[in-house]
Amino acid sequence: MGLVQYYIDTLKDTLDKLPIVLIEEAIETMHAARMQQRQVFVMGNGGSAATATHFVGDVAKNTRHSGFPHFRMLGLNDNITFFSALSNDEGYENVFVQQLVNYIQPGDVVVGISASGNSENVLRAIRLAGETPQVRTIGMTGFDAGKLGSLVDVHLHVPSNNIEQVEDVHMMLAHLITTGLRQKVS
Repeated sequence: MGLVQYYIDTLKDTLDKLPIVLIEEAIETMHAARMQQRQVFVMGNGGSAATATHFVGDVAKNTRHSGFPHFRMLGLNDNITFFSALSNDEGYENVFVQQLVNYIQPGDVVVGISASGNSENVLRAIRLAGETPQVRTIGMTGFDAGKLGSLVDVHLHVPSNNIEQVEDVHMMLAHLITTGLRQKVS
């Protein structure tokens, strides 16, 4: 079997193992935040940062519907001035948690995307979210889920040890959740 066919076949196998009930719970969690006009914060590093930014843009634009509140969604890796100042002055491990300190309120949702599940900056922000009353957390992981899987309320685990496929599926989950959120108000 060639590389292309192997990649496609293993990706199909991974998709078949996704936690459908938990994906639906993530959609419900984010929809509730929308209806209560709460904030949704999203973060990640590297490819996960790209997924987070894409996710914010898709949800903010593609779920608008008259008669319903717009999503209040913020990518914590998108304000490069704030991000780099925190990284320089307080350490890269604090770039997300120190942003959340400024913004997080009871009832908000915090989404952490980390293929390994062990990105310290994501873990610190999720821990803060877990200590904030009525905040719900969603995590997207791969590999063995690392520490993130046990810290979040809704764990969307991609059962793969292939970084490209984990990132592929995280982006697909972002698109799937966006589609589900749009259908909630259509």
